[in-house]
Amino acid sequence: MRKIPPLSSKELVRMLEKGGAIFVRQGKTDHAIYYRMVDGKRFSAPVQMGKKTLDPVYCKRVLRQLKFTDVEIEKLLA
Repeated sequence: MRKIPPLSSKELVRMLEKGGAIFVRQGKTDHAIYYRMVDGKRFSAPVQMGKKTLDPVYCKRVLRQLKFTDVEIEKLLA
């Protein structure tokens, strides 16, 4: 898997929605909650909104919390 580049909040959200994640609600702070169904189970993750640049490690952590595989991440980055 190639490295995930630094992404803005909007780019990460577009990537999540393209992969099937669904917006649930806005958190009390600047976090938006997204969820994704995988094998009948619901996985959720907070996404920090309003940032111009998110660290690649943070982006990968969010993707992993939503159970994206390496192959799925590669397709989303293409």
